[in-house]
Amino acid sequence: MISRRNIRVKVMQLLYMIESGDSPIPFKNPVSQLQKHLDQTSDLFVYLIYFITEVARYAETSSANRAAKNLPSKEDLNVNIKIAGNEILWQILESASYIKAIEQYKPATKIDKDLLKKVYIDLTKSEKYLEYIQELSRDKSKEKEILKLIFTAYMLPNEDFITHIEELYSNWDDDAEMMDQLVLNYLHKPASYDLQQMIGAEKWEFAKTLLSTTIDKKEYTAELIKPKLKNWDAERIALLDMILMRLGVCELLYFETIPTKVTINEYIDLAKEYSTPQSGQFVNGILDNIHKEFMDKGEIHKINFKNKS
Repeated sequence: MISRRNIRVKVMQLLYMIESGDSPIPFKNPVSQLQKHLDQTSDLFVYLIYFITEVARYAETSSANRAAKNLPSKEDLNVNIKIAGNEILWQILESASYIKAIEQYKPATKIDKDLLKKVYIDLTKSEKYLEYIQELSRDKSKEKEILKLIFTAYMLPNEDFITHIEELYSNWDDDAEMMDQLVLNYLHKPASYDLQQMIGAEKWEFAKTLLSTTIDKKEYTAELIKPKLKNWDAERIALLDMILMRLGVCELLYFETIPTKVTINEYIDLAKEYSTPQSGQFVNGILDNIHKEFMDKGEIHKINFKNKS
């Protein structure tokens, strides 16, 4: 589920933490630290999915509470609980992978029940929700859309919810954009995802090798970069830009299965997104220059994917 782009971001963030910190003590084992960061990402993802499912299931809780009043009204006795039977919801709830993830991360121990109730009530007041419950049929696309609506319209824009998440997960700021993408993809086709394999063996190998190589080759890659800086003082280059360039150089030189064009484009995009407006062009120029130099020497070897079976 976690893409190589997500992994690059995680490695970049960890390297920045290591190299900008006053003390390297917490980072004696960077690979282990990376694993912890990825575990935190998995934990956060499972909690977001759990919260969505609990909002949908709250229709039954609301119905039972209202029916239990001393003098329930006609409306109290006729709460529409269609969303609690949402077909996509039950695909998630009955998934063996989801059940294992719930046992592992225990999101029920973290949930704010008052906030959950408020999100549900806000949802039930919306026109889209009213349209959803008035339809007798269960259209698959609409089953997905109502769950996505909970996430995109009643969780992410909700300041109380974001405060709640920030209190639970210190990695929210770093992972928020990734979570947006991952949650929506998961809700589109939950049966195709294994929550015990948020990052598979191949991608984990990529992650730890990228981190270790960039640390081990720090001096070498820096020496390759410095002559290409022209009028720039290496000491005045933004730390994040230098890290991104070192990561890019390591991919160019030591990752034979990743095409050079993919590597360069990825780090240009990351520089634009995470550094300064000028960083994308700057990183592009340096990586392209180093790439051409090593190609001229015949020292970059990539697998020919067209000929690979």
